[in-house]
Amino acid sequence: MSRRVVRQSKFRHVFGQAAKADQAYEDIRVSKVTWDSSFCAVNPKFLAIIVEAGGGGAFIVLPLAKVWQIPDYTPMRNITEPIITLEGHSKRVGILSWHPTARNVLLSAGGDNMIIIWNVGTGEVLLSLDDMHPDVIHSVCWNSNGSLLATTCKDKTLRIIDPRKGQVVAERFAAHEGMRPMRAVFTRQGHIFTTGFTRMSQRELGLWDPNNFEEPVALQEMDTSNGVLLPFYDPDSSIVYLCGKGDSSIRYFEITDEPPFVHYLNTFSSKEPQRGMGFMPKRGLDVSKCEIARFYKLHERKCEPIIMTVPRKSDLFQDDLYPDTPGLEPALEADEWLSGQDADPVLISLRDGYVPPKHRELRVTKRNILDVRPPSVPRRSQSSSDAPLSQHTLETLLEEIKALRERVQAQEQRITALENMLCELVDGTD
Repeated sequence: MSRRVVRQSKFRHVFGQAAKADQAYEDIRVSKVTWDSSFCAVNPKFLAIIVEAGGGGAFIVLPLAKVWQIPDYTPMRNITEPIITLEGHSKRVGILSWHPTARNVLLSAGGDNMIIIWNVGTGEVLLSLDDMHPDVIHSVCWNSNGSLLATTCKDKTLRIIDPRKGQVVAERFAAHEGMRPMRAVFTRQGHIFTTGFTRMSQRELGLWDPNNFEEPVALQEMDTSNGVLLPFYDPDSSIVYLCGKGDSSIRYFEITDEPPFVHYLNTFSSKEPQRGMGFMPKRGLDVSKCEIARFYKLHERKCEPIIMTVPRKSDLFQDDLYPDTPGLEPALEADEWLSGQDADPVLISLRDGYVPPKHRELRVTKRNILDVRPPSVPRRSQSSSDAPLSQHTLETLLEEIKALRERVQAQEQRITALENMLCELVDGTD
């Protein structure tokens, strides 16, 4: 008589729950663009959603930036002037991804089959990868220290790219044999997790070792549906959440070193299909409630939070659920990364809850308009007669800029207060 052995996992009982109706965001016209994207981004302060607009490119930011400076006090009017414009693509851009460890390094990929890596602090192109993809790029993902990229393309090829060398270090043709788009993300073990379609249009997931692309570590068929599966991977728990465009469910799996390597955990189901999905960074979760993931599900005209929780009876901080996690501070400067240096993310503890750093105001300098640190003045020899004058001029300019910025922020706050008063007066007369 055989007995079935249940795999032990602290995440075996993770369950999802939609937030109450009063915590949803109503009356949002989510974009109807046919790009297979999540249409949503979220951090512990703000929720950003791509919305329907003539010409495209519009997004709404809700309190809870693309390179927009969103003031903490949230002005009640449109922001139409970006702090910097990055020009380089010949067709629309569909993918943006920040470098995981280097300051102000942003990756963009568009319909022109190009990948451009920018220093948004100076507006300059650091690297341009324009000859590696013969067709439309479907997804791009950094590894944990930002030394490699995993890309998927309409030509059905999964590529591992060293962007600084401009080389494809490994590739696999037809990781999924179907013609529908693939997605790929790095795992914390250095493997590649992919989603795609079989030749018979069944959705499929795969796990690959980039050192041996000949055979998959794991390959599982899912179901029959046209919706592209968007993977959201949490390296702290090694759980991957699969959200299909047009689905009404979120399926989640734990990736381990034990066969079959990708273990099904559970499915969160709801009644309405999802247009897109936002994934909160770990530092934005409520550790007192054992929350291990939070999604922001986009409906046709609203956004609904969905909370994933591990049931625990203790009110104490759960060390096993919350290892130190990447914070906001970069480990490298853009020029250090470009020169060949690598560094792991700077980790923070969530034991006392996430405490954001002091206000990180963007400081405008000639070198780097996004640098949050005081600008350094290079030392010059005493024999240089203009050294004192140049330093004095620079310091004067910085003081004037600081004063102007403070004045603008004060006016913004005053205008916001006046707008709120006007709204109250109008409501009172109705």
